[in-house]
Amino acid sequence: MKLTDREEKNIVILEPRGKIMGGPDASLLHDKLYECIEKNKKQIVIDLAKVEWMNSTGLGILISSYTTLRNHEGVLKLANVTDKIQSLLTITKLVTVFEAHDSVDEALDSFK
Repeated sequence: MKLTDREEKNIVILEPRGKIMGGPDASLLHDKLYECIEKNKKQIVIDLAKVEWMNSTGLGILISSYTTLRNHEGVLKLANVTDKIQSLLTITKLVTVFEAHDSVDEALDSFK
């Protein structure tokens, strides 16, 4: 997985690419989250448009990210959830946990 980030409207947008399958992916995302929290940037959107695949460990990384932000009074939202990932979220009933939006713009607007 590769991870890029940008900021728009004082909200951090994380853009993972490739496969999210654990290992170094977990520390990469967590390091970036803690970096954001330290800078008091606690509104995060994860844009999943370029994620090819995510396994159960990848889902665990998302859950952990969500919990980390909540524990620091932050908010994590998902954008551009692919059909494959949507089906994983549905099967695991995580659709009730994550707030997902069809686009990054929709996710950004939902913070208002």
